[in-house]
Amino acid sequence: MKKIGILTGGADCPGLNAVIRAVVYKGMQEGYVITGIKNGWQGLIDNDTRVLDTRAVSGILDRGGTILGTSRLDPLVNPEHVEKIAENYKRNGMDALIAVGGEVTLGIASELHKKGIIKVVGIPKSIDNALSGTDYAFGFDTAVQVATELIDRLHTTAEANHRIMVIEVMGQFTGWIAVEAGVAGGADIIIVPEFKTDIMKVCEAIKNRHRRGKSFSIVVVSEGAQVEMPGVYQEGPEKRRFGSIGERLAKAIEDNTGYETRVSLLGYIQRGGAPTAFDRILATRFGVKSVELVVQGKFGKMVSYQNNRIKYCDIEEAVTQRKKVDADLIAISKVFTADQV
Repeated sequence: MKKIGILTGGADCPGLNAVIRAVVYKGMQEGYVITGIKNGWQGLIDNDTRVLDTRAVSGILDRGGTILGTSRLDPLVNPEHVEKIAENYKRNGMDALIAVGGEVTLGIASELHKKGIIKVVGIPKSIDNALSGTDYAFGFDTAVQVATELIDRLHTTAEANHRIMVIEVMGQFTGWIAVEAGVAGGADIIIVPEFKTDIMKVCEAIKNRHRRGKSFSIVVVSEGAQVEMPGVYQEGPEKRRFGSIGERLAKAIEDNTGYETRVSLLGYIQRGGAPTAFDRILATRFGVKSVELVVQGKFGKMVSYQNNRIKYCDIEEAVTQRKKVDADLIAISKVFTADQV
């Protein structure tokens, strides 16, 4: 009996359940038994699995999270974990494993495949759209939609109360969410990790808006942004503390402009809830294509979305280098941002 295992690793995001559902339906049509592995790589170490059929995935298309659970465990740091994975992969009689995750999960999958421990096909999941080899990963569109909606809501209260609103969005190393949500939400200043930003230029741009009669400003910043703030922000890139840039940026703006400033950290709000239609369709297409690659014996590959078509690339290619924000998109954002900070 042919078997395909599937696991979801790393952080959760909308669309994971849509992928699982698609793999189950397509896999069963191709004559495979689908084995769901609980909690990422941890489940393969503990042999914590369950058989998935169409009843098990009924009604999950629009659900956030993942019915399989997830974890951030890296088995490569412990040789005993690698041995357990090899043992349980064989014990379950898996012909292939479909690994759904970001650069860490897929990087682990690639290494295990190269060692001959598993036959793997990868599916890209990335809230901040940082994976190379694919134009989009599922989860990103939902995150942008959520962030845009919240920017819209904060826009009206900022204008009513004449405040500066600093909105921190996800994006440790890339600014895709900040740029796309910022442009869609009409942000006045967008700060991303790809470029260093001088706090004094930000403050001067805000002051110029006030001189032109604009008594409020919307500042969108990626959590991993590098902002030069003497006396306030002095860590180097290797020591950045993610999740605190918004608060420090807001304090620096208020101290240097005298304008009342508030901060909103969107955080895990961007990960939760139902996926957008785009993410549901993309995840479904990825799931179906991953099974097709298994049937064709194309292992060590990751399904990808390129020029509106579902293709595939080497997993190693996708995880070797992060995909930075397009220069064209940055240029477009600067058309609308205050004094092109």
